[in-house]
Amino acid sequence: MGNIFGELASLATALCWTVTSLAFESAGKKVGSLSVNLIRLVLAFFLIGIFSYLRNGLFVATDASLYAWGWLAISGVIGFVIGDLLLFQAFVVIGARVSMLIMALTPPIAAFFGWVILNEQMPISGLIGMAVTIIGIIIVIMAKETHSKTVKIKYPIRGVLLAFGGAVGQGLGLVFSKLGMKDYDPFLSTQIRILAGIVGFSILFFVLGKWKHVFMALCNKKAMVGISIGSIFGPFLGVSLSLLAIQHTTTGIASTIMAIVPVLIIAPAVIIFKEKITPKEILGAIIAFAGVVMFFIF
Repeated sequence: MGNIFGELASLATALCWTVTSLAFESAGKKVGSLSVNLIRLVLAFFLIGIFSYLRNGLFVATDASLYAWGWLAISGVIGFVIGDLLLFQAFVVIGARVSMLIMALTPPIAAFFGWVILNEQMPISGLIGMAVTIIGIIIVIMAKETHSKTVKIKYPIRGVLLAFGGAVGQGLGLVFSKLGMKDYDPFLSTQIRILAGIVGFSILFFVLGKWKHVFMALCNKKAMVGISIGSIFGPFLGVSLSLLAIQHTTTGIASTIMAIVPVLIIAPAVIIFKEKITPKEILGAIIAFAGVVMFFIF
């Protein structure tokens, strides 16, 4: 039953990340990715605090050990500040659909860091799966020029690199989360990570002198709707469910199911953002997901 619960939590995580990706893409294009990042973390902090208080009487993770606080805080800085800052900017540059496709590299990257840091096994089939995932991504982002045989990246290279940086940040952040969380409450573990993210972004805003952008974003009603929806389904439900998933099943199985987002996001991207998607891009997304499955299942 534990594994089934973990798998269901993983699927719920994938659905949450699909919703939050589209919501944050919309908000980021209106008020900028930096402001979206800070506001959504503050909202998520209070959402988790209220939920936790109603559930076990704790608004903040005061019962967590210093060991847990330390590793989860590091995870929050790497995953939320560095990883999500890059990912959210990628949403603005190349859109949520392509960004989340590149984020399919997160599970193999997490497995690689798990091998290096946690001494977890990394079989040959995993390397083959990583290669298949990369092939799927290449199929989507590469295209022939109309009047020549030259093949080039059809999306801005900056956006592709930003999304890849986000995948590295989230993969490494997941490993440090597992290191610090162990058997501790996944929702309060997320809150510790979020608090570290809030501190990190606050320092960044002070250094850059961009606090006025936050206040401008708060006054933008349409952007705040997107940020609010994204905050509920992202750092509150999505991240917490992902930690719940790795508590009840292996990191590999959880990451594999979560990696279905690039496939799930295709339909809403067409319906909501009117994106034109070719059969080649659908095939690439499916191949990328198949690569993630190979990485962990075989």
